[in-house]
Amino acid sequence: MASLNVFQWLRYGPWLAQVVVTRRCNLTCGYCTEYDRTSDPVPYEELALRLAKLAELRAWAVCLTGGEPTMHPRLADLVAEMRRLGFKRRMLITNGTRLTAKLIDALNRAGLTDMQISVDGVKPNKVTAKTLQPLRKKLELLAERATFDVVMSGVIGSAPAEEALEVVDFAKAHRFTPRILLVHDENGQLRLSHEELIVYEEAKRRIGDRANEARGYRGKMIESGEAPFKCRSGSRYLYVDEFGSVHWCYQTRSVFSKDLLAYTYADLREQFDTPKSCSAHCTIGCARTASATDEWRSQPGLSDAAFAATAS
Repeated sequence: MASLNVFQWLRYGPWLAQVVVTRRCNLTCGYCTEYDRTSDPVPYEELALRLAKLAELRAWAVCLTGGEPTMHPRLADLVAEMRRLGFKRRMLITNGTRLTAKLIDALNRAGLTDMQISVDGVKPNKVTAKTLQPLRKKLELLAERATFDVVMSGVIGSAPAEEALEVVDFAKAHRFTPRILLVHDENGQLRLSHEELIVYEEAKRRIGDRANEARGYRGKMIESGEAPFKCRSGSRYLYVDEFGSVHWCYQTRSVFSKDLLAYTYADLREQFDTPKSCSAHCTIGCARTASATDEWRSQPGLSDAAFAATAS
C-alpha cells in the first residue's frame, strides 16, 4: 500500500508502536510474563522490514522492547535505521543491567531520543534483581554520558514499598524524568496493599503533575476498581511481537492478531472504532496514553458498509 497521507494519519494513524526485537531476557523477574531465556534475537533484516512498514503507516514514535532489547547484537543499527526512516521519537525500554559506556555512546551516535528504565526497588530480593543497589553505577554512567532523554520509573509491588521513593529521588537527583509504576498481574490487574497505596500517594506528590498520566487512570482504578476509556489500540498504539504480528497489547495476544506487513489503513480505522471489552480494567499505560487524545471521538464499532468503503 502507499504511505498514509497526513489526513489519514491524523484520523487513525499510530502515535506509538512498540516492536519486540528479542523475547530473551538476562533477568527472571518473578512478576514478569513477557520474556524467555531461549529465543534468538529477531534477525535484523526482518526488523528492518517491520520498521519500514511502520514508516509507511507514519508511526510518530517507535519503541524497541523485549525481553531485553540490549541483547540484540545490532541494536544501534536498528536505532540508526529508525532515524533514517524519519520516526520523530526513537525509543528503547531496557532493564539497564547491560548498559556500558560503549553502548551508551553507540546509542547517542545512532540517534536514540528516549530511554525508559524501571527500577523495582533498592535491594535485590527473591522477586527481582532489577534494583538500585546493583544498577547504581550504570545509572550514574547513563546520567553522565547519555544525550537522549531518560525516564526512570520507581515500581511498587515487587519490593518493600518505601524503596520506590528512594528510586524516585535518585531519578530526580540525576536529572532523569521520574515516574511511578504499579506492578500488575498477568491479566493486567492491580493488587495493592494499604501500605503500597500510601507510598504511591507520596511518590505522586514528589513527582508532581506528571504522575497523573492518561487522565489519572491509576487513581480511578485504585478507588473504584476500574477506569473506562475508549481504547484505540490497533490504531493509535501498535504492539508488534517477535513474530511480526500486531496485537492490541501483550495481554491480548489471543484476542486480536494480524501480520504487520499486511496491515492497512482499513485495519487502523477498524481497530480505532472497535470497543475493547478489557478497557475498563486496563493498566497498560502505553495504550491509555496513546488513546487519550481521541477520548472525545465516538467508538461505535465499524459497520460492514463503512468497513467495505474504507477497504476500497
